[in-house]
Amino acid sequence: MNTGTAGDEQPSLIEYPSDFPLKILGNTQPGFAQAVLGVVKKHAPDFDEATLAMRTSKKGKYLSITCVIRATSREQLDALYQELCDHPMVVMVL
Repeated sequence: MNTGTAGDEQPSLIEYPSDFPLKILGNTQPGFAQAVLGVVKKHAPDFDEATLAMRTSKKGKYLSITCVIRATSREQLDALYQELCDHPMVVMVL
């Protein structure tokens, strides 16, 4: 039985390089989009910010940012997800 411990390496289901969509959700607040863009460009420097899409929730409390990066490795995606999830302005990353 796999308990998901740190030593377990699961095979990747993604073939690299690959276009990979990310949806980042946070509270609507000044600087959120810029903060997310900074993290994304740190891990995917070739990301074209013109392709970034933003959408506010119905009641205006949340902002979702969708971007499609060119993923080059599992390590790249893991580091990007980790940094986004650890960011204090980010509520959720899908």
